[in-house]
Amino acid sequence: MTAPIALDPLARDNAAEGALLRAAGPAVAVELPGGVAAWAVTQHAAARDLLTDARLVKDAAHWAAYQRGEVPKTWPLIGLAVPGPSMVTTDGAEHRRLRALVAQAFTPRRVELMRPRVEEITHGLLDALAAGERVVDLKSVFAFPLPMTVICSLLGVPESDHGHLRDLYERFFGIRPNPEGIQATIAGLNAFVDGLVAQRRSVPGDDLASVLLAADTEGGALSDAEAAATLRVIIAAGHETTVNLIGNAVRALLAHPDQLELVRSGKVGWDAVVEESLRWTPPTSNFLFRFTTEDVAVGGAVIPAGEPVLISYNAIGRDPAQHGVTAELFDVTRDPVRHLSFGHGPHVCPGSPLARLEAGVALPALFERFPELQLAVPDEELRPSPSLVVNSLRELPVRLY
Repeated sequence: MTAPIALDPLARDNAAEGALLRAAGPAVAVELPGGVAAWAVTQHAAARDLLTDARLVKDAAHWAAYQRGEVPKTWPLIGLAVPGPSMVTTDGAEHRRLRALVAQAFTPRRVELMRPRVEEITHGLLDALAAGERVVDLKSVFAFPLPMTVICSLLGVPESDHGHLRDLYERFFGIRPNPEGIQATIAGLNAFVDGLVAQRRSVPGDDLASVLLAADTEGGALSDAEAAATLRVIIAAGHETTVNLIGNAVRALLAHPDQLELVRSGKVGWDAVVEESLRWTPPTSNFLFRFTTEDVAVGGAVIPAGEPVLISYNAIGRDPAQHGVTAELFDVTRDPVRHLSFGHGPHVCPGSPLARLEAGVALPALFERFPELQLAVPDEELRPSPSLVVNSLRELPVRLY
């Protein structure tokens, strides 16, 4: 058997790592930080099949190594691999019960009703940028506050808490040398969301958190644990994906001025930029985990029962079998070809319409307001966020004008 490929926790070159994984086959044994063994799905067709395969489930009770105690609770990625009871960790009827409440809030029609608020927040941020410094970290002053303000407005979370949440989630998704730190981060997230649940139980408002708590599903109302886990998912997915989508799209456009000119000239729509950015530099690099309930054959490999399986969007997004011989190129004129960057099947991201709306508003507004926008450092000096999960930059320094 070929030795597992060790994934780089510092994410120094996601594109190269994705190409390496993809070349090794549709399902590849990998090693995660701490020597944790897993399998990576690396090709589009295999991922599409496995994301709807009932032999792969979300319940960590099927993770043999974890159940044997071989993966400690201080493992840096434990909060992502074994989160609380939510739509992310369940399947079947229970998953449909928990997901239905969230999906109803993010239908395309309801998301479109949010457009005026998204535009208001976007233009307010751009006004502040125009009145400030010429060189800024676009991630901190634009890509982050836009989706965080939108999702927190929906949940009734005050602006004074946004920075605290950002710090918690950056540590949650990242890799830290101190393993005990993940427990403190998880405790901090739990304390925040538990407090939000308690507040809304006591004094309901007209926000989404109150609506979720008051809803009555086929299996009854959400328990406090289910509500807290659901809110953690909404906050995380509701900002992190869009932060990375906006930042990665801006970087790609500035690195490919010919592509930017196609959009500015009106020859290509901004929706094409959003979709090509999602494919070429997906906001999520690897999604943890599904678990095999029996041996599963994928190509020439067999994933044994009880193994954790991650989906490598880094590899899948540039699969030439799906996207052609130019898959490695950033090309906004590419014929629309379905990518999987928001997942597929029962667990496809319900918040994808909101992420697309936010990026579709933010990107044209940004480049219209600052037509001379450029990187403030050479592209090769940009520093990736040290994470196996999110595909992001630590900062995105730009010169506005």
